[in-house]
Amino acid sequence: MTQPATMQAIAITKPGAPEVLQPVNWPMPVCGPGDVLIRVAAAGVNGPDLAQRRGHYDPPPGASSLPGLEVSGIVEATGEDAGQWQIGDRVMALVNGGGYADYVVVPHGQVLPMPKGWTFTEAAALPETWFTVTQTLVMRAGLEPGMTVLVHGASGGIGGAAIQIANILRATAFGVVSSPAKADYARQLGAAATIDYTQEDIVARVLELTDGKGVDRVVDIVGGEMAARNIEASACGGHIVQISTLNGSTTNISLRTIMAKQLTLSGSTLRPQTSATKAAIANRIRTELLPALEQPGFTRPRVTSFPIAQAPAAHAAMEARGHLGKMVLVTAFGAEG
Repeated sequence: MTQPATMQAIAITKPGAPEVLQPVNWPMPVCGPGDVLIRVAAAGVNGPDLAQRRGHYDPPPGASSLPGLEVSGIVEATGEDAGQWQIGDRVMALVNGGGYADYVVVPHGQVLPMPKGWTFTEAAALPETWFTVTQTLVMRAGLEPGMTVLVHGASGGIGGAAIQIANILRATAFGVVSSPAKADYARQLGAAATIDYTQEDIVARVLELTDGKGVDRVVDIVGGEMAARNIEASACGGHIVQISTLNGSTTNISLRTIMAKQLTLSGSTLRPQTSATKAAIANRIRTELLPALEQPGFTRPRVTSFPIAQAPAAHAAMEARGHLGKMVLVTAFGAEG
């Protein structure tokens, strides 16, 4: 089937506030060897999109300059050696950029089947956060059954994914939140307990929940002064995963405490990783996590959807930091389906 030469997309016209996101007529992406062309139904909104819009997170070499790191949709075309994918497959994917558009090209190893029974909007909320947590908490920090995990930002995309992945792998998650509504949502996702940092001392509560031991793993998106609290709250041999630094990228911490507790602190960004690394993460999700998402009764993340033309409103809502779950942009194709 002949593809159009251009498509509709949302571009960052210049670094700045959400209003710099504007609809544009954009060249159709080219599907090369090993690639899959997806007709986008929905695209998730994530922290890196906001950072890119502000001019603080440039795309890696070769990636689209359009924002958007996760999509759901239909396979429209495949290049040579594109693996199992066939035209018409309903899929979700971690993309390297370009998700805010009618079509996007992605290496085939970064594509996953949509969970059975899920909508396009629900599926678009999964890849970026689930790839991130699988890479950091599961593959790098070695999450195992029986461990305890302290999850910051428990009502957001990363936090919600960490809680659900911990539960699937038979670990116990404690969610850090800032309101009763966020605590309720975190518990719906499977948090065994929640800690309202506006009302409670995080370290004291963690020690209470773990009989004085501390937690085995920490997923932190906060950074800044929270780093020292994470060290205090960690058990001997613990591992702290730094995924974002919303409250600051520098702080003072006690190296002696890290040594005495034999702690590991690790950090990572997903977007610059190689296609091979992302394909390995996708395989881990497919084999260990995806079956659980298809089980009856699995709690799906809360999604707030916007027509893709309202991308500025979605960014503004996410920046307000009062939302629960994920923001998703729906294309005209997604609205039809």
